Amino acid sequence: MKWLQAFRKQFPHKYAINAQLLGDEAELAWSNLGFWQADTRSYPQACQALADHLAQALKLASHDQLLDIGCGQGASLQHWLHDYQIQRLSAVELQPACIEKIQKKLNSKADIRCASFLNLNTVFPDLRFDVVLCIDAAYHSALNSFLLSTSSVLNSTGRLGFHYLMLSDKYVNLNALQRLKYQALLKAADVNLHDLMNQQGLQQALGQAEFKNIQIEDISEQVFAGFAHYAETVLNTAEASKSVDSFKIKMTAKLCRRLFEGGIVRYVQVAAQKG
Repeated sequence: MKWLQAFRKQFPHKYAINAQLLGDEAELAWSNLGFWQADTRSYPQACQALADHLAQALKLASHDQLLDIGCGQGASLQHWLHDYQIQRLSAVELQPACIEKIQKKLNSKADIRCASFLNLNTVFPDLRFDVVLCIDAAYHSALNSFLLSTSSVLNSTGRLGFHYLMLSDKYVNLNALQRLKYQALLKAADVNLHDLMNQQGLQQALGQAEFKNIQIEDISEQVFAGFAHYAETVLNTAEASKSVDSFKIKMTAKLCRRLFEGGIVRYVQVAAQKG
């Protein structure tokens, strides 16, 4: 497990990746694991597909007042504006450099705030959104805290969509040492194993937060296995294979591969409606 120790020591921002190494040269680049299918040919295509898959589950429409939390380098915001014709768009992101770049590129077409998405009621005290979505980021937080925050800024029938990690039924059969190994694996990616739950627990948490019409879709193969395969292929042919950025991507791919093959931790898309 030496690679885990190395993984934890390296990075200036724990979620930031160098999208250029994965093939995204855009000024507002994507930064998620992607939704990989047989006909996927590039990293930006896979990232957009992950966003679209979530948007379709939420039936996102141009008239919706949308809040995108954890918007990263801004590719999703540009996508909502240009391809979904969203007229009222807000966003939250923790990285000031990303926010500055997004604001310059989008010319104030989106209301973007530098803040945690666990304190949304304070960030947007007077706004209530039709849709709140979080692409490939919510699992870095405890689910109940995430639901409490997002629910506070949704209107009475608002829709919530996000990605999370879910424990499979196999988890109960693990011994103490095996659970410690998974705890270490997830800690390397800033995920707390104790925050995760099985599908029944996930549904109960959403129900207790007063969400209905709950859809939970396991997309582990398209995300974990897909990203691992692509990253391994790209970085094996890249000249910058010894850079810190390349190392981070390699370790992320290795983690995805381990999680997918172990079958204990699943990557799921969640969509639900308040009410």
